[in-house]
Amino acid sequence: MRRSLKPGFRSSGPARPGAARSGTAAAAGACLAVLVAACGPPPAPSDAGSATATASGASASGTSSATANGSVRDTATGSASGTAVPPSATAGAPAAEPAPSVTSPSRLPSPTASGWKTFTTSDGGLTFDYPGDWTIVDPVGKSPLGGEHVDVLNAGGKPMAVLETRIVTGSECVQQYPFAVLDSEPMTALAEKGVADGNAPRFMFEIRGDALAPARTAETIAAYGITMVPEEIGTLACPIFLLFRWPPSGAVFGAGYDPANNTTPGDPSLPYWEKAKLYVETGEYRNIRRMITSLRPSK
Repeated sequence: MRRSLKPGFRSSGPARPGAARSGTAAAAGACLAVLVAACGPPPAPSDAGSATATASGASASGTSSATANGSVRDTATGSASGTAVPPSATAGAPAAEPAPSVTSPSRLPSPTASGWKTFTTSDGGLTFDYPGDWTIVDPVGKSPLGGEHVDVLNAGGKPMAVLETRIVTGSECVQQYPFAVLDSEPMTALAEKGVADGNAPRFMFEIRGDALAPARTAETIAAYGITMVPEEIGTLACPIFLLFRWPPSGAVFGAGYDPANNTTPGDPSLPYWEKAKLYVETGEYRNIRRMITSLRPSK
């Protein structure tokens, strides 16, 4: 079941500016999000090894003409439901926290797709459900360290998310930003046995940067996906890090939010943050959320 969030600012990241991340590592400088800023692959657990993956693109990508190498089968799954809390923030260090608006579960649309299918990666390790009219692109050899790399495209051929394994990297948080959490839910299916709940993976949709910025930039960015970085209360946070532990190192499943790619209602002149809040209420987002939160070990 989905967890209801308390009003206010919550995010992933260390409590002190400049503090090094432990366990899940971090990205340097103004690199705000894996898969969203062109600053390299997502961070991996501290025990992941010393290898470094090559830089990944700025968003989910794929070619609709490619064929999937993983297995796909039809499945019937339930629809997702829950509560989204979209707080807002001002640029810089806010003097006070504004009152966030809360969206009732009854107002949030259910996933609009029908005929959902199930995809299993070619190595047989991970499985997730996805809308039947979406496309799985599984190009062999695309992952820098020999892991799985899967692009998910919607019915219009637009990239919705990337799943990639064998992610290895690390750095430290050197700058913090105003932030807001639009959605969050624990993902117990991916939790490691014997690990405290605070370190368990969770699905998130979060924003960093200037609340009044008209468009996405290197420092104003939103992303959805799976993270293992604990939430914290405050007004500033380190960059968004999409990563969860998966043998032998780490993996990512998510993407950056881009109004030009993610179909968003409302006035096109609205600030980027406001567009991200509106996107939470769309059927497309609910389909993405249901897909990502369905990720589970195949065995």
